[in-house]
Amino acid sequence: MTTEGRDAGRMRIVYIHQYYCNPTMTGGIRSYEQARRLVAQGHTVHVITTDITPGKRSLGWRRTDDDGIQVHWFSVPYSNNMSFARRLRAFAEFMVLAAARATALKADLVFATSTPLTVAVPGVVAAKLRRVPFVFEVRDLWPEVPIEMGVLRNPLARRLAGALADFAYRNAEEVIALSPGMAAGVTARRPGTRTTVIPNAADLALFDVAPDAVQRFRDEHRWLGDRPLIVYTGALGAVNGVEYLVRAARRMGETDPDAQVLIVGHGKEWDATKRLAAEYGLLDRTVHMWEKVPKADLPVILGAATMSSSFVRPVRALWDNSANKFFDALAASRPIAVNYGGWQADLLTGTGAGLVLDPYDAEQAGSVLAAHLRDELWLKQAREAAHRLAVERFSRDLLFAQFEAVLNRSAAGRKQGRRGPVGAGVTMENQSGTA
Repeated sequence: MTTEGRDAGRMRIVYIHQYYCNPTMTGGIRSYEQARRLVAQGHTVHVITTDITPGKRSLGWRRTDDDGIQVHWFSVPYSNNMSFARRLRAFAEFMVLAAARATALKADLVFATSTPLTVAVPGVVAAKLRRVPFVFEVRDLWPEVPIEMGVLRNPLARRLAGALADFAYRNAEEVIALSPGMAAGVTARRPGTRTTVIPNAADLALFDVAPDAVQRFRDEHRWLGDRPLIVYTGALGAVNGVEYLVRAARRMGETDPDAQVLIVGHGKEWDATKRLAAEYGLLDRTVHMWEKVPKADLPVILGAATMSSSFVRPVRALWDNSANKFFDALAASRPIAVNYGGWQADLLTGTGAGLVLDPYDAEQAGSVLAAHLRDELWLKQAREAAHRLAVERFSRDLLFAQFEAVLNRSAAGRKQGRRGPVGAGVTMENQSGTA
């Protein structure tokens, strides 16, 4: 790449994401989609990440090309089933490895996305040694969320986590937050931090599935056929409480015995959720559970769904999430049911794109779901509202333009010798649903 090209806005970007995924893998593809668009715009992107394939452990970096993205992988095993201490060790291991790798790469800007919060360390180190700007993305508000959930109880650990958050925000040219609540948390901790809200996005092209493919999916699964279907896709972790859906399904079945539930995902609550479905006599009858599938397989599943869903435990801090499953449902033009308040619930209430369920009463939720699953007028209006949200507020291309603008602004600000306090504040685009 020529100097003239870089002066025209093209950059060498080091992109640090400990748990990066492409569409052939299981997990969110925000980083992949943003990085490949950066490449299409003429930027050079190096992603630094981990290979968490179970049972696989090899020393040294390997490098792949994902649609022009140069991805650097180092094997650091990780899963939600690990002890807290073992997970901390994985975070620390990647922190050291990524710092060395990022520092060795030429860069005009360093970008790091959480979680974990420790990814800020290699980002700041590489940016300082390379004398380039650092941009930090907040996907979950730490340490506030684990503190409110009662996971992070040790006073010293809380102080260290808070200090790490301060370190990340203080050294960032700008912070990207995935929800208005996360942005408010950043500025509450460190006032004056320049923060922009860019939520997760709807991948419209990915979820544009042909009707005959959807029909084949329904025909291939005899338990489904033409019955109404609620799907949950994603993590079954401690924060999700997916057993809520199983309890709702039991009540739903009393009203509509044909209604089906499909849970697709993984996590430490998988076994407990499956046991509960079996205890209720629902497993493989009305509640079906599939292990995690590649992102590329989700579009046809959502295309076959009558309604999608997103759940968290009744903890106020979790309302500020920006769940991929929420935006995948919008991209598939499917109504979505949530059991929490906050900005996503406000969007559903304000547009009619879904349902907001009682966070504590799963049986009442089952009655509400049953009442809507065969309401064709409501379903039609909700699908249209979901589609409008996807196109007008949350399309990937629309939000990418805002993302690239942050990177360009940060690079230009550093060249002009200014940082944070100049023009600092929270920018909430219309896509956040709050402006």
